[in-house]
Amino acid sequence: MSTAFLVTALVIVATPGTGALYTIGTGLARGTKAGILAAFACTLGTVPHLVAAITGLAAVLQASGVAFAVIKYAGVVYLLYMAWATWRDRGALSVDSGDSKASARTVIYSGITLNLLNPKLTIFFFAFLPQFVPDGNGATATMLGLSAVFMLMTFVVFAAYGMFAAAMRDHVLTRPRVVAAMRKLFAATFVALAGRLALQSR
Repeated sequence: MSTAFLVTALVIVATPGTGALYTIGTGLARGTKAGILAAFACTLGTVPHLVAAITGLAAVLQASGVAFAVIKYAGVVYLLYMAWATWRDRGALSVDSGDSKASARTVIYSGITLNLLNPKLTIFFFAFLPQFVPDGNGATATMLGLSAVFMLMTFVVFAAYGMFAAAMRDHVLTRPRVVAAMRKLFAATFVALAGRLALQSR
């Protein structure tokens, strides 16, 4: 496994995006356990994209404008829903001191859905992974290995984001004005991410 792959993958994973934002918000609002759970859910959300890249489905998605648009706009709608829910105190920054099963299911569902409804991830992996796979026999096994490493890095980095946010939880939640400002900031960021996704093309 090349150093170039590890460095590039780390930069990609560590760059804040939708999943990182959701994990941070969950850690702030619900604590360490929920933050780690959000990181795990966001990592699971990358699995279908990795499978699509390995099996070649990404090529179909890239070639079909209709398929790409359907998934893209579904992602835009979900991001806007996340923005609305966060603004209304029912989203990523909805404070929950309990560890109910319903709360855990909500964290898992939202984390998976956020990454699942992003067609750019499929095309990204389709273009990214093959660069580090040598020609010849064993290419599929190599891609599976690289995918596993990428997923592990995603979970570790996102979990670190979630745990750091959870460590800051008491400092934030005891200041209602700060919570209100952060809620608006997160909602605005979700809207911005939705706008960026809407403008993206294949």
